[in-house]
Amino acid sequence: MEPNQSRNQPIYSDSDFLGSTVDLDETHIQEGYRDGFNDALRSKNQEERESGLKLGFQVGEELGFYRGCIDVWNSALEIDPNCLSSRVKKNIKLMGELIDEYPVLDAKIVDVMDQLRLKFKMISASLGLKLEYDGYPKSSEEQGLDF
Repeated sequence: MEPNQSRNQPIYSDSDFLGSTVDLDETHIQEGYRDGFNDALRSKNQEERESGLKLGFQVGEELGFYRGCIDVWNSALEIDPNCLSSRVKKNIKLMGELIDEYPVLDAKIVDVMDQLRLKFKMISASLGLKLEYDGYPKSSEEQGLDF
C-alpha cells in the first residue's frame, strides 16, 4: 500500500478518472455527427438544386422544340387547310393543348412528357417524317434519367 492511502479509499475513483474522458469523447462524437449531418444536408440540397435546374432546362428545351414543330405544322395548315389529314390535325391540336396545360409544379410531369412524346411520334409517322428531338437520351443512352 502506498503512503497517504487508506485501506477503503482508492487514490482515484474509476468514475472520476475515466468519466470525464468518456463524456468528452461522447461530446466530440455528437458534435462531429451533427456537423457532418449538417454539411451533408447542405451539400445534398445544393446537388438537388443543380440537378433540378439542369432537368428543368432540358424539359423546357424539349417543350420548346415541340412547340416549334406545332407552330410550323399550324402555319402549313393556314396556307393549305387540306394538306394534313383530320387525324393529324386532331393530334396536333391535342399536342398543343398538352403543352399549354403543362403542369410545371405537379407530379404529373412524367405522364405529360410521355404523352407529348407519343403524340409527336404519331404525328411525325403520319406525315412520313423522321423528326426526332436530339436533346433527351435515346433508349440505348438512357441511364436511369426520367423526367
